[in-house]
Amino acid sequence: MGAVLVRFLTLLWVIVALNLSRAELRVGAAAVSINPPDGIPLAGYYSERGSAGIVDDIYSKAAILDDGKTKVALIVCDLISLPRHTVSEARKLIQAKTGIPGTNVMISATHSHTGPVLSRESARDALDGGSTPAARKYTAELPALIAQSAAEANARLTNARLSYGRESEARMAFNRRYWMEDGTVGWNPGKLNPKTLRPVGPIDPEVGVIYCETPARKPLLTYVNYAMHPDTTGGQLVSADYPGALSRLLALYRGSEMVTIFANGACGNLNHVNVEWSDPQKGTNEAHRLGTILAASVFKAYMDLAPVKDTTLRIESEIVELPLPPIRANQIAEARAMADRKDPKPKFMELVQTFKVLDVEARAGRPHEVEVQVIALGDEIAWVSLPGEIFVELGLNIKAASPFKQTFIAELANGSIGYIPNRSAYAEGNYEVVSARCGEGSGEILVAAAIKMLRSLHKEAVNP
Repeated sequence: MGAVLVRFLTLLWVIVALNLSRAELRVGAAAVSINPPDGIPLAGYYSERGSAGIVDDIYSKAAILDDGKTKVALIVCDLISLPRHTVSEARKLIQAKTGIPGTNVMISATHSHTGPVLSRESARDALDGGSTPAARKYTAELPALIAQSAAEANARLTNARLSYGRESEARMAFNRRYWMEDGTVGWNPGKLNPKTLRPVGPIDPEVGVIYCETPARKPLLTYVNYAMHPDTTGGQLVSADYPGALSRLLALYRGSEMVTIFANGACGNLNHVNVEWSDPQKGTNEAHRLGTILAASVFKAYMDLAPVKDTTLRIESEIVELPLPPIRANQIAEARAMADRKDPKPKFMELVQTFKVLDVEARAGRPHEVEVQVIALGDEIAWVSLPGEIFVELGLNIKAASPFKQTFIAELANGSIGYIPNRSAYAEGNYEVVSARCGEGSGEILVAAAIKMLRSLHKEAVNP
């Protein structure tokens, strides 16, 4: 009888110890406006176009998660991308304001093409306005606004229940690379083009959802992850594009105090254009249509959310080297001449090639040093950061190999080096490959690093 009692007490102690080690999760969320001044150059195209006003606000949105021992910050900005130097400065300020180590902060961009252009230290800055005084000033002030969103979220930390789930939306995003009749790969071949055969690759239909509320059921946060370019609104008015419409629609249901964070998945070769549909797909109405479709998926996901059982946070991060694409001496000479040419105006693909070559040359053979970061919550949820516009095949590979029940891919995170195609795309060519500042195999290097960290963190979670 004594031995049975000892075993019972030992088991009871283990259960209590586990519960004590898994303190209740606290969550805080906040959104800070990052609206630019009128006239600032807008990002997204190979020409300078000044902002003529604001159609809807853009934000830096932050979520802070605290398991009692570890804090992490998940931050997304309604911008086309974030240079590494902006991320580094924002992390320093966040650490100073909140005590959260910079290594525990993931900062990504939605890829909106109707936000201000930032100074990226790229040859292209002179073309699209990134070198203008307005862009430089905005870029210099942005880290403080990002840090403010994190500080406000940190100040709102409260006990929370976190649940997660997914839906599938297969008719909103489309692979924009197509096999054409002549055997080439076309990029955005146009609506109802009879020479278009079929998409080169897949999409990622998964709509990943995380929902946080207080024990009293007050909504705090909805985090949404989907893979598709936000290049819908267009024009010269600042807009968050369809992620902004998504946020407004979820607020109508959950209340205006809930923060919606949209993180873009691996969508370097995906957009919203249905080439088999004749209707135009540009403008604020189209952004609202897409936001409504995505919101409907989230509303459906709300019905099937599963509570997170283990709220222990873990983080790993690795700096990996990516090779440069090969460039020849004659290409460098041609690029320099093209950059100085005023008349006649260079063709689009000539511009793409020009600024890619100039940026690669400026590295003087130095490989890219980029960050891959994984944040895990127990053995169920993981977030993966990737530093550019990632082809969907690469994101799908990470998800397929991840041991976590749900894996969220945040592209354009912790810096960006532009397009990162999968290996087979290099032979196929066209826009994204011509633009890519990294060499063949770079995407697969990122995938390998992410999978290694996912497996390591999951092993720690199941064998603490």
